[in-house]
Amino acid sequence: MLAALASVRDPELGRPITDLDMVKDVSVEGGRVRVEILLTVQGCPLANRIERDVAQAVGRLPGVDGVEVRLGYMDEAQRQALVRKIRGPEPEPKSAVLDPASRTRVIAVASGKGGVGKSTVTANLAVALRAMGRQVGLLDADIYGFSIPGMMGVSGPPRVFQRAIVPLEAHGVQVMSMGFLVERDTPVIWRGPMISGAVEQFLRDVLWADLDDLVVDLPPGTGDVPLSLATRLPRAEMLVVTTPQEASVSVAKRAALFAAKTNMRVLGVVENMAWLVCPHCGETIDVFGRGGGRRMAEELGAPLLAAIPLEPAVRAASDAGTPIVLSQPDSESAKAFRRLAEAVVGGRSPLPVPR
Repeated sequence: MLAALASVRDPELGRPITDLDMVKDVSVEGGRVRVEILLTVQGCPLANRIERDVAQAVGRLPGVDGVEVRLGYMDEAQRQALVRKIRGPEPEPKSAVLDPASRTRVIAVASGKGGVGKSTVTANLAVALRAMGRQVGLLDADIYGFSIPGMMGVSGPPRVFQRAIVPLEAHGVQVMSMGFLVERDTPVIWRGPMISGAVEQFLRDVLWADLDDLVVDLPPGTGDVPLSLATRLPRAEMLVVTTPQEASVSVAKRAALFAAKTNMRVLGVVENMAWLVCPHCGETIDVFGRGGGRRMAEELGAPLLAAIPLEPAVRAASDAGTPIVLSQPDSESAKAFRRLAEAVVGGRSPLPVPR
């Protein structure tokens, strides 16, 4: 019975409800099972989902004819114990990703300039990793130009639990962004120290689950946010996104050299918008030139992990809030993003993309 309940995860905290001490009691009378679940807070917006998941998990067991799920709520002492269990005995919130012994792999997606599709790569990489069965968090660290909420189809505000911020969930991925904390179309007018403080809070005070991967969408360039991330997470790895165009490659190279100077490993290069297939004649068009990403990778001594074609469907999927990996899994772009995820997990360069 407990094994079945362990398959149910709290949608916000991302951990099995058995690990979170949410299962208060289980009783069996003949073929009927009654399960008492303690929710973390009253008015939990995902109570119905938890109730449904528990009923389905227990209902699949042999000999079970019916399942009754009763929902209660944790008291203050139980909530405090839960936070200590997740974060450890720290008096102040401290995310597990900051622990040097954390198993979470931090993948920082960077570019030299805007407009190269960095956020699109980030969102699709995150959902592709999740589709591989990994626990994934997505941190939108582009404080001024956040776009991840729209691309992932999720909006805030997030819930605060015992002085910790609970990230929102989209497509099975935990997501945190400045876009959840400000009104739509409101500009963020902050100086460098405030930007660094926001990144620090997103790393320290967000109640990330026990993640396999934390994918971070960095702002373009080599300013305060990348520096703060490199300082707080020196084990982070950088994935550099460029287009084939020389103007893009030359500035993207600076991001890679920044990583080297701050002791971050360059995981590899992604060439986005690598080519366009004409929808009328089928001819391949090199809209932004050809081979820039490969040349850059060779100069850096890093692998070219993926070449992503330019497809209008990618833009449409992002605008609709469902990355193309999920909305059109058979498209060439979706296949390329999945190859990228496989290369990131496997630590190797995938086979060249046919053109």
